[in-house]
Amino acid sequence: MKLLNPNPFPFSSQSQTQHMEQQSSPTNLKVHIAVGKSLHKTTTLLQWTFNHFQNAEIVLIHVYQPSPFIPTLLGKMPASQANPEVVSAFRREEREQTMRFTDKYLSICFAAKVKASVIVTEADKIQKGIVDLVVKHNIRKLAIGAASENFMKVKRNSGKANYTSKHAPLFCELWFIYKGRHIWTREASETPCSLSSHAQPDIAATESLRCRSFQYGKNELPHLERLQPNSARTTVCSGIRSLDLGEIIETEATNSSKSSSCSSYCSPQNSAEVCLDKYSEVMEERINSQLIETNREAEAATDESFAELLKCRRSEVKAMEAIRKVNLFESAHAHELELRKEVEDALRVTILEQQKLVEESEDISGNLQMTMRNVALLDTRVKETTRRRDEASHELLLIQTSISTLWQERQQIRRQKMEALRWLERWKSRGQVGAAHYNGVIGFAEELPELAEFSLSDIENATCNFSKSFEIAQGGFGCIYKGEMLGRTVAIKKFHQHNVQGPAEFHREVQILSSLQHPHLLTLLGVCPEAWSIVYEYLPNGTLQNYLFRKSNIIPLTWNIRARMIAEISSALCFLHSFKPDAIIHGDLKPETILLDSSLSCKICEFRYSRLVTEESLYSPSFHLSTEPKGAFTYTDPEFQRTGVLTPKSDIYSFGLIILQLLTGRTPVGLTVLVRHAVSCGKLSSILDSSAGEWPSSVASRLVELGLQCCAQNCRNRPELTPTLVRELEQLHVSEERPVPSFFLCPILQEIMHDPQIAADGFTYEGDAIREWLENGHDTSPMTNLKLSHLVLTPNHSIRLAIQDWLCKS
Repeated sequence: MKLLNPNPFPFSSQSQTQHMEQQSSPTNLKVHIAVGKSLHKTTTLLQWTFNHFQNAEIVLIHVYQPSPFIPTLLGKMPASQANPEVVSAFRREEREQTMRFTDKYLSICFAAKVKASVIVTEADKIQKGIVDLVVKHNIRKLAIGAASENFMKVKRNSGKANYTSKHAPLFCELWFIYKGRHIWTREASETPCSLSSHAQPDIAATESLRCRSFQYGKNELPHLERLQPNSARTTVCSGIRSLDLGEIIETEATNSSKSSSCSSYCSPQNSAEVCLDKYSEVMEERINSQLIETNREAEAATDESFAELLKCRRSEVKAMEAIRKVNLFESAHAHELELRKEVEDALRVTILEQQKLVEESEDISGNLQMTMRNVALLDTRVKETTRRRDEASHELLLIQTSISTLWQERQQIRRQKMEALRWLERWKSRGQVGAAHYNGVIGFAEELPELAEFSLSDIENATCNFSKSFEIAQGGFGCIYKGEMLGRTVAIKKFHQHNVQGPAEFHREVQILSSLQHPHLLTLLGVCPEAWSIVYEYLPNGTLQNYLFRKSNIIPLTWNIRARMIAEISSALCFLHSFKPDAIIHGDLKPETILLDSSLSCKICEFRYSRLVTEESLYSPSFHLSTEPKGAFTYTDPEFQRTGVLTPKSDIYSFGLIILQLLTGRTPVGLTVLVRHAVSCGKLSSILDSSAGEWPSSVASRLVELGLQCCAQNCRNRPELTPTLVRELEQLHVSEERPVPSFFLCPILQEIMHDPQIAADGFTYEGDAIREWLENGHDTSPMTNLKLSHLVLTPNHSIRLAIQDWLCKS
């Protein structure tokens, strides 16, 4: 059955428009508009509403219908069969899309300066959702788009407009718009609905019949309100040709005649309408049952197709795997042919080279006979050369002895210098530095006090009988206490006398430290053999390990402080390794064995694993470290772990790791590999410790290069700590902090002078450099190349004091 609408309205479209314009005049009018997903259709609907309902508040209503199918990689699948996470994501995308186009409609309203709002709901059927919104929000005026101008011709109960016109409450006035043109209006009921809730669907159905006509076959029924009572009955009954429909009409007419309370609805005209409704419902039930059966068959076919698709996919995967294996086999075969060709070419070249070698061997045999004759002649000359070599070796031995003597004297002078500097530091700390420092009247003749020996009672009084509150560190060797002695704060190390290695470590540390005096080695103040204790100077800032990895430092470790620490450690190691007559190997160098004083200056301690070695026994296989340092496996030389031979290069390896730690602020495990990778990738700045500030590129590059060289696996590839290298490291932080005045530099060495001497040409040189120049037979000026009037050198005290003052301020 189809619905027709040739002109079913009780008044023309012009009168309808006038009637609507009259209704749109009141103020505070609220008009609801049912909008969909089509921007074009909704725009025309909004434009019509703006033109016919001026100064009215617009409320956009939209019903969001979830899609029953979910798109997947295998095609569209029912939402009940898809993955819940996929369904949830797809639903979110649908809701976001709904919000986007509703925002577009609101922007159109705002552009037209119309007050507007949006109501969005979710329903399985759009037309039912619209009707529910009308009921829920008590909507009085609703504009909705129609499918076409003849939308009443659409199939019954289909389409949003037709469904809304049939099921919407009678108090709602509906306007149907097609392409911006008004085509029909369903007026609202002016009388209140007095029927019960069970009678509302019948009233809505009866009201909707006022605005439509019916057609069965080719017979058209005119509008029911325009028919006379008698003619209506005749036309309706004659227009139905189906036997079943006639029976329904007759049954309804009989039942209607027996009812006395509904006489107005028991006429043949109303019976025909009820019969038509019953017939359409029967047909709909049949069609619905057929649709359900068809859906079941379609779902079964979909399952079969999905299974076949999976089989095809598996077959494709197997085919691709077989093709891949064939390609691999072909490439391997081609590679084998190439290798075979290369081997054949190499064999051919080898045969040719062998032939050349045979020819050359014959030539060599001839030359060899001639050479044998020459050897006999040269034998006599060799004997003469051997004799001269022995004489030269004897002379060289004498020269080496002289050089060794000079070196020992030079080291003795250097130790005296360091002792004088240490004395000067203690004198400064006591506040006795006066104007005599600047006038060069400071005397270094006063000797340092000899090693003091304390009694057990002195040690116990200083530590409150070794109280736990005075304990500052503890280890396998013993405990370290903080005490007050000699009018100053000291550190007292008490060895475990019952430990097997305790006495040996005590004697070794006393033996080594008592003979050493260096600004960057821990100062030994005295011993107490009765308590197996050693008294040191107290350094308040603890170890480098604790200070480097403690985040709440009062004084941050800036890059120049770290560069200065590296120079100080190198100076101490150079002093130990070049100590005469026996070199000293620390053997346990790590951040835990480096202490910091109040000015963050480094001092090396913990010499219980150190060794006094001569050059003859240094690389001897019998010289092995009897006890491996505990807890220092990370800093231990890999060469020492493999061979057991302890050399100065073992300290160099540990020194390299400390350099890399000061640069990066990281733990030593895997640090060498990390730094090498960063340097090779050109990303050195990414691993530098940012808490040290902005590292100068030249300083960072030089220190990284030195650290990696020191950490070489093979000890032969590690550098030696020479005085030249130590001076270079000292200049790194000084040159970057403050520019060195040119008159502080030696013209020959281009380094800061420590012993400035004035020559006859008026220039000031480093004492060692100018003396070496003169001892080599030169009697001219290194600067002007003019002959010197005399060879006497005069100390330049003013320059020396100026350099010392500048270094202190730096």
